[in-house]
Amino acid sequence: MTHTRSELVALLKDHGLKPSRALGQNFVVDPNTVRRIARLSGVGPGDQVLEIGAGLGSLTLALVETGATVHAIEVDRYLIEPLRSVVEPHGVAVHHVNALDADYDAILGGAPAVVVANLPYNVATPLVLHLLESQPLIRRMLVMVQKEVGERLAAYAGDEAYGAVSLRVQYFADAKIVGKVSPSVFVPKPNVDSVLVSLERRDRVRVDPAMVSEDELFSVIRMAFGQRRKMLRRSLSAWTSEGVFERSGVAETRRPEELTLEEFAALVAAK
Repeated sequence: MTHTRSELVALLKDHGLKPSRALGQNFVVDPNTVRRIARLSGVGPGDQVLEIGAGLGSLTLALVETGATVHAIEVDRYLIEPLRSVVEPHGVAVHHVNALDADYDAILGGAPAVVVANLPYNVATPLVLHLLESQPLIRRMLVMVQKEVGERLAAYAGDEAYGAVSLRVQYFADAKIVGKVSPSVFVPKPNVDSVLVSLERRDRVRVDPAMVSEDELFSVIRMAFGQRRKMLRRSLSAWTSEGVFERSGVAETRRPEELTLEEFAALVAAK
């Protein structure tokens, strides 16, 4: 029951709408793709799903087919009426809110949820981090993002895309790329490839805050990656003190892109 390309184009035309470039809107118009995303999300009867950026409901309808309870968030006021006309008959609750400001406790009724979303480039990273940092009800996420954003979210030490964002994600969750999405399944067609990133929240953060302060840990990480090509003795020269590298077991000649989160924590603990 999900949209075909012709059906979505007709829906836009009927409501006098065009995809907003300012909001980074690219609507998925391939039923096989949205059903694949729904399948990879692993949701089904008894699950609560929060779709962020529901657009005109293509992915929403595929999520309904799984038997899960679906809430849809959409920030574009011009899309709310057509979105409601498409998905509310199938029992989906539509919320006209900005995902960065939403009251998730109220939307989800205090129950755990899985986020499934097609996220535009400009909001993907801040939104994923916001949800990890502040919304423990959200236990899992499957997000479709621009390829370079997805690689950064799911990178590990030694990967080219590895950086402070990767480490921030790792602090809260286990992330991996689980699929690729061609530009041809979108309207309008973007100039970049997309990937699907799975994020599963850990039961507890990866580094014990009682042992290493979260604020200091990420202050050091950001400082190091501010000069990512330099050795740690240079990039951390304003922070380090005598004997830190020796006590931590982390060589001062290494570069930040080579260190795991645990090694950064060892540096901070040795200060």
